[in-house]
Amino acid sequence: MSVKISSQQITRDYFDSLQVEMRTIDSVEASTKTTLFGADLSTPVMVAALSYLHEVRPNGMLETAKGAAAAGTIMWSGIGPEDELRELIAAGAKLIKIVKPYADKDLIFKKLEHAEKAGVLAVGMDTDFVFGRMQNKYSARGFPVSPKTLADIKSFIRATKLPFIVKGVLSERDAAKALEAGAGGIVVSHHNGVLDYAVPPLRVLPRIKKLVGDTIPVFVDCGIQSGMDAFKALALGASGVCVGAQVIAGLSKDGKAGVQKVLEDISAELNWAMNMTGSPDIAHIDPSVIWS
Repeated sequence: MSVKISSQQITRDYFDSLQVEMRTIDSVEASTKTTLFGADLSTPVMVAALSYLHEVRPNGMLETAKGAAAAGTIMWSGIGPEDELRELIAAGAKLIKIVKPYADKDLIFKKLEHAEKAGVLAVGMDTDFVFGRMQNKYSARGFPVSPKTLADIKSFIRATKLPFIVKGVLSERDAAKALEAGAGGIVVSHHNGVLDYAVPPLRVLPRIKKLVGDTIPVFVDCGIQSGMDAFKALALGASGVCVGAQVIAGLSKDGKAGVQKVLEDISAELNWAMNMTGSPDIAHIDPSVIWS
């Protein structure tokens, strides 16, 4: 009898299969500082698009926003009430708002407009959630969702002045379509295993990066647990990485301080990996340091 292996495990195994060579002669102290969507950041390690964190800890979304701000990075935000965005931004957080692919397109336009007025850095959509999840098919927290066409994506992009990020890209095909639509960025992700046996994001990342080039930023979501994970993603072409499970654990343990510590610890390990591989900054990590 065959045993099904989860996409999360396949992703973890692929991360661990990638080896890193050292380059210390002529190496200099590295900097993890970067700029995304006009915001100066201390690190490219960001908070993933999380939702309903009050279920983890009271005022969980606000505590996470404060932790991200203290760490000098971006918080991506998922499902939430309209007044939540303004509260998070008022706490000093730099935000990217991700909207579900709701069946009601007017609801999508309304949420994009609200996010823009609230002052987020960018907006986007996790297009891989088009059928919900197996246990909650066709729904996101009770709101029906549906697949979106290329024409739909173009209409959403035209509806906002902000960069529009397509999240859930796991193929060159969809990356090309996102480019055609005019996307301002893409997230290479399988939504933490929405499909069994999904390709690990880092395995397809180099192909997507080759296709996209430097036209738009490419982010990686799913399975980032350490600074070395972040380094491998950046070396293979990512502009930044999103951390979910580790942030939730930090939030649960110690609120804002726990979130800040997780982000800063991962960033510190990323900095060390950069030091040891002759990578002076985020823009100058040589992909050839990765062995597979």
